[in-house]
Amino acid sequence: MDRSIRNVPGTERFLRCRDLPSFCRARNLTDPDLQVFVQQTLHSPRAQAIILNTFEDLEGPIISHIRTLCPNIYSIGPLHMHLKLRLANNEASSQSSNNLFEVDRSCIAWLDAQPPKSIIYISFGSITVMTRNQLIEFWYGLVNSNTRFLWVARLDLVAGDGEEAQIPLELLEESRERGFIVGWAPQEEVLAHPAVGGFLTHSGWNSTLESIVAGVPMICWPYFADQQVNSRFVSEVWKIGIDIKDVCDRKIVEKMLNDLMVERKEEFAKAADEISRLARQSVNEGGSSYYNLDRLIEDIRLTSSGRLVVIND
Repeated sequence: MDRSIRNVPGTERFLRCRDLPSFCRARNLTDPDLQVFVQQTLHSPRAQAIILNTFEDLEGPIISHIRTLCPNIYSIGPLHMHLKLRLANNEASSQSSNNLFEVDRSCIAWLDAQPPKSIIYISFGSITVMTRNQLIEFWYGLVNSNTRFLWVARLDLVAGDGEEAQIPLELLEESRERGFIVGWAPQEEVLAHPAVGGFLTHSGWNSTLESIVAGVPMICWPYFADQQVNSRFVSEVWKIGIDIKDVCDRKIVEKMLNDLMVERKEEFAKAADEISRLARQSVNEGGSSYYNLDRLIEDIRLTSSGRLVVIND
């Protein structure tokens, strides 16, 4: 799994087998799930244009390669920042929410009482599930690190039924004084809170972009799909976090938490602040995503009026 992959343009120096999307972990090339993605990818160059939730300063080399296959690309991310800017400029009448579950806002008051940059925020998204043993390993690593934490523990986070899917009471007791648990949190608000200094994440793209914008370093434990690739970029390309894919061991979790929140805290914070600045710059007037969004809107307008002709060889 650690064998280098040399034939993906733009990733030759850092991509390994274990960093490929999860559907590549097939036993043979005829695997149905693998073939779905192969066929969709082969059809991609037929598109007249591609809209990407990313920005040029984040993934410039990769976007440049995609342009060799489909020249007309609109990189307009981070998308959630456009909404924030519209709301700030009173261009939207009401706020919208992308939350899939009912939000527990009690965690914000708890964060208000915590020291700056002292909290590791833990959320594995809306789909990731883990075994009871994996949960226990994460929890012991967290407890042994003495790190303060806010953990989003969905009711369906742990696979299984009954007691098997419950957090052991002894672990809850050991971490009660420095931890807070909710079923679902207002993630953007949490990541932007001054008490939050790190994010233990599943590396979903929305969570990754939200953490980048907030300038919060990450520990990445990817689950499936693009998350394996995202986590490698976080650690090896953008240098804003640590990738622990395919690992679930309390000693490693403890060490990574200590690295992110103590030993290498300044190193990661500096890199995360810089990439956050670039993200915000991209959506502000004059930025690449600001320009590309305007271009997209105008091209849609011209296409609907029949005045734009797109030629794609």
